Amino acid sequence: MRAWWPRVDRTTLRADAIAGLSGALIVLPQGIAYAAIAGLPPEYGLYCAIGPAIVAALFGSSWHLVSGPTAAISIVVFSALSPLAAPGSPEYVTLALTLGLLVGAIQLTLGLVRLGRLTDLISHSVVVGFTTGAACLIVASQLKHFFGLTMPATSGFFPTVFQAIVALPTANPAVTTVGIVTLVTCVLSRRWLRRLPHMVIAMIAGGFVAALWPALIPVVAEQLPAIAENAAIPLVGALPAAVPPLSLPSFDLSIWNRLGGSAIAIAVLGLTEAVAIARAVALRSGQVIAGNQEFIGQGLSNLAGSFLSGYPSSGSFTRSGVNYEAGAKTPLAAVFASLILMAFLFFIAPVVAYLPIAAMAGVLFVVARGLVDGREIRGLVGAVLTPGAPRIERDEAAVFLVTFFATLLIALEFAVFTGIALSLVLRVLRSPQGA
Repeated sequence: MRAWWPRVDRTTLRADAIAGLSGALIVLPQGIAYAAIAGLPPEYGLYCAIGPAIVAALFGSSWHLVSGPTAAISIVVFSALSPLAAPGSPEYVTLALTLGLLVGAIQLTLGLVRLGRLTDLISHSVVVGFTTGAACLIVASQLKHFFGLTMPATSGFFPTVFQAIVALPTANPAVTTVGIVTLVTCVLSRRWLRRLPHMVIAMIAGGFVAALWPALIPVVAEQLPAIAENAAIPLVGALPAAVPPLSLPSFDLSIWNRLGGSAIAIAVLGLTEAVAIARAVALRSGQVIAGNQEFIGQGLSNLAGSFLSGYPSSGSFTRSGVNYEAGAKTPLAAVFASLILMAFLFFIAPVVAYLPIAAMAGVLFVVARGLVDGREIRGLVGAVLTPGAPRIERDEAAVFLVTFFATLLIALEFAVFTGIALSLVLRVLRSPQGA
């Protein structure tokens, strides 16, 4: 704080407030969507974007990094906790809080012992492979909601996709229509209305179709009787219009032991995400990032979140980029965004009750697509197909492919460790000592 506080004046406060408004509009639909990925009630995605985001902004080193819920972390949280408790249940929420506590403790410890350069050892290909695999998992997990399918609970990418294909004849036309309208609206508004929050527009479009559907049924029932028979459209339900409540994670050591592996994986993944994003934005702003301070900021953020109804969080590339482009001057922009979001919560809570779950699925398909870095993947895969490509390029391609398929085939925390381990082994073998 000492580095940027002297920069604060009336001009920067105004710029930060404007940037904060933009950030709040973006994280509003994202928070709800990411909570769905994590298997938590929708309000927890918004809570995660308030208290933890403020702490990360005030105690990190970046002027523009915005922390909170992210898609990649959310999918790991679901993978780690869904075998232990029913998603959305009070027990599940307690486990998510506890996981955040452990993640924060690990990150803070790494920062205090000055291991901020740890992320330099982790290949970028690990992150690309994991986020690409996570995108596939998100799409698979939302097929049921997008099409309104009746299918048994499954885990894993391939079993889920197989069950969805088998259950496709049970698709609900009303639900599918809402999902398609939301998806198309999200894609088109993102392309043609770049200054407006495309996720909000898409959710409104999906909700509008769901609200009108009962009036449309009599018109088409004679031609398409199946639509009348399957007209129920599941809704998200109302959010509590309240500030993030205080919460208490579990201090049961047996639970800590069961969550330990997942906590380490999320801690490392979260730090890698946050530092990489902070450095990417810093290249444009001219700021120098202190890796150890970012570790400390992320650690304190997750520790605070476990007592402020937040689940594990990290830096967000989308929100950080928008924060910079909107003219943010200091970390107070992230603070303003969180406070404005908290004010929004009182106004939008009753409206969310009418949000179709299929609309959420449509938005999440777009979120998943945003996780896939097509240009990076083409470069990595091209190294495999190009004869005589440099060894380092072939190694990075191998790390990407192994991490990607590990994400689809095994527990996500082990997929992260697999990619990191392979990356470190190949780095050692390329060194003069390993050659």
